[in-house]
Amino acid sequence: MTNFIPVNEPIVGEREKELVLDCLNSGWISSEGPYVSRFEDSFSRVVGRRYGIACANGTAALEIAVAALNLGVGDEVILPTFTIISCAAAIVRSGATPVVVDVNPDSWNMDPDLVAAAITPRTAAIMVVHIYGLPVDMDPIINLADRYGLALIEDAAELIGGTYKGKPCGSFGTISTFSFYPNKHITTGEGGMVVTNDSSLADRCRSLRNLCFNPDRRFVHSELGWNYRMTSLQAALGLAQLEQLDHFLKIKRRIGHKYNSAFQHLEHLTLPLTHTDYATNLYWVFGILLQADVSFDAHSAIQMMARLGVGCRPFFYPLHLQPIFKDMGLFDGAHHPVSERLYRTGFYIPSGLALTNEQIESVIESIRIILGEN
Repeated sequence: MTNFIPVNEPIVGEREKELVLDCLNSGWISSEGPYVSRFEDSFSRVVGRRYGIACANGTAALEIAVAALNLGVGDEVILPTFTIISCAAAIVRSGATPVVVDVNPDSWNMDPDLVAAAITPRTAAIMVVHIYGLPVDMDPIINLADRYGLALIEDAAELIGGTYKGKPCGSFGTISTFSFYPNKHITTGEGGMVVTNDSSLADRCRSLRNLCFNPDRRFVHSELGWNYRMTSLQAALGLAQLEQLDHFLKIKRRIGHKYNSAFQHLEHLTLPLTHTDYATNLYWVFGILLQADVSFDAHSAIQMMARLGVGCRPFFYPLHLQPIFKDMGLFDGAHHPVSERLYRTGFYIPSGLALTNEQIESVIESIRIILGEN
């Protein structure tokens, strides 16, 4: 289908080509190239951190963060059930136990009251995940972490450039992580970043990213790490993208506002919040919920949209329902109704940076058609 509208398409322009070509011409294309440290320094400044550790992808960033905090057997980590599996996988692979909580029905982010109720003597950390364009309400989470002496892992992959009460998302955790997958606000193709203000924690992350080489005897290892390095080519692309972050965020807000304006009077949809008391929506993706009176679910809606030439994606499948975790005996009997409803009725429509006004109008028309409100 030649006119199919993808759910995401990034913008990669002349500046990206210029820096990548400079990297190629230098010959320093591996992780040893100078663009990696330049990207780390620039990105960490943007998100208000002292140290940045670039890595292979956002999942690698989470694995490194969990390992750097020495979480393991006997530890519990609280996180939202409404998130990508990478968050729980990093915890499970460390030997720690994920404890999932439900989310707020309006913001779709983890509910601080439920986090407080889930804390036990075994709780070692809280992993917050900013979802879809709005941040978690951080103040009560930070208060809980301080009160109970818990580490705070902040997954800000979906909110690069976002703020909470005017402070950058990614600046709150003991350690915070980002992803630069092509659907994120800036991309390196694949790639991720760990950021922190703790110098010793940063050093440990660098070591874990690089196979835990002994600095004095390179091929002698006292700990197992990963080859999770980012290449200089990726970092060059990321640096060029970072220079345009403010422009990219304006595009995201413009797309979100167009959809909000078009859909606000449709009776069968629930739209994402435009703002909360502590943040405005960046519309990383534009998610919509089908109301109870609609005769089909999100899965069917996505199929119907595809037949009209529009790509859509389902909301996250809740962690407590994941077959792999059920096989492991995790989350036995858990029921988190908000997250289950979000998955059943929610999906997101095209909102990539390269989306044209003509494509936006086609998406709007397609939503009206499937809802019978054309």
